[in-house]
Amino acid sequence: MAGSGTGGAALRRTLGFRDLVVYGLLFIAPMAPVGVFGTLDAKSGGAVALVYVAATAVMAFTAFSYAQMVRVAPLAGSVFAYARKGLGEGPGFVAGWMAMLDYLLIPAVAYLFSGIAMNALVPSVSRWVWTALAVVVTTLLNLWGVRAAARVGFAVLAMESAVLVVFVVSAVVVLVRHGAQRGWWTPFTGDSGFSASAVLGAVSVAVLSYLGFDAIASFAEEVTGGSEKVARAVLFCLVLTGVLFVAQGYLAALLEPVPSAELAAHPAAQGAAFYDTVDFAVGSWLHDLVAASKAIGAAFAALAGQAAAGRLLFAMARERRLPGLLARVDGRSGVPRAAILAAAAVTLVAAVWAARRDDGLDHLVSVVDIGALTAFVLLHASVVGWFAVRRMEGPPSWWRHVLMPVVGAGVLIAVIVEASASAQVVGVCWFAVGLVVLALQMGRRPVV
Repeated sequence: MAGSGTGGAALRRTLGFRDLVVYGLLFIAPMAPVGVFGTLDAKSGGAVALVYVAATAVMAFTAFSYAQMVRVAPLAGSVFAYARKGLGEGPGFVAGWMAMLDYLLIPAVAYLFSGIAMNALVPSVSRWVWTALAVVVTTLLNLWGVRAAARVGFAVLAMESAVLVVFVVSAVVVLVRHGAQRGWWTPFTGDSGFSASAVLGAVSVAVLSYLGFDAIASFAEEVTGGSEKVARAVLFCLVLTGVLFVAQGYLAALLEPVPSAELAAHPAAQGAAFYDTVDFAVGSWLHDLVAASKAIGAAFAALAGQAAAGRLLFAMARERRLPGLLARVDGRSGVPRAAILAAAAVTLVAAVWAARRDDGLDHLVSVVDIGALTAFVLLHASVVGWFAVRRMEGPPSWWRHVLMPVVGAGVLIAVIVEASASAQVVGVCWFAVGLVVLALQMGRRPVV
């Protein structure tokens, strides 16, 4: 394979702007709130729409920093490559290591969403069986090739978007005819009083819905026409999905007949809360339609996430930070086959474990977000390091290269502080293991 400018194998440039948007929207999923609605409703005290407004604002800072750094380092490693550029080899490895926790487990969450949705349709088959089946099917598609997966993904995205339109229209009709189950402003204020800390705690979960724009950045080496397309796709996907998520959260919260406190007391009911709501408010036909759409859509969101995870493992292996086997590119399909299979193995174990537990969704989502949020903090630091400290692009723009990333990092740190204690413990342990791995690597080779 041709060199990539990083001293190793290179990926093929076959993706255009539409392909990036498809991968981003597929990974994010237009109906992402379906899977986490019950968890967000329980954690925020019913203020689901406000949670998504806050999460969109938080991610806007992060998306802006991605747009800055993708022009500097249009490489497959995403935040790993950006932190290496802006902060150096050591922080770059830590950023990639923390992002790895995110990248390897995000697909597991999506696969679990798919298993929950299929179990809602066919209760006689355990959700862990459906979850495992989704892993196998999407892994085979990813091994087929990036363009083939994008074409299939476009069809799935069109289907999911159509179902979203049906849900919105049906919800509006029900609200006009019969009114809301909760107060009209409660999706922004809560159904039993407002709590800023509860909203921030829910934001630490809601950011999971937006992580597809990070996947877009991981395909930077496979884009035709330069990194500008990647930056535009990142920002476009964030704005579009932010509007969709706030609207869905608002409508679903108005239709929800179960108080948020009751959902908080019964974690096992949170995963299916959205389906139960549409079944109660509209009818079983919409329940089945949404469940089928989510089952397929979540599986293909996992497909995009698995592809992004494979690119991260590939990039870190190419820089000799992971075993060299993961840096090999398949000559026929042009994909990092070994890296994708490694990512699939980890996500299969995590997804099936979570599918067999009543509280598996909550635990898995919280852990995923800790890795992502920590990596995003280092992303913001990379912008400051590259543009303002090292001044590699000449005099910096103080609002773009200092103010925006500093504010973004501060908000993310506040969200991390409000995350669940179990997620924080896992994040600290993963971080500590990463430091040990880094120390061992530094002992074998000089860090430049």
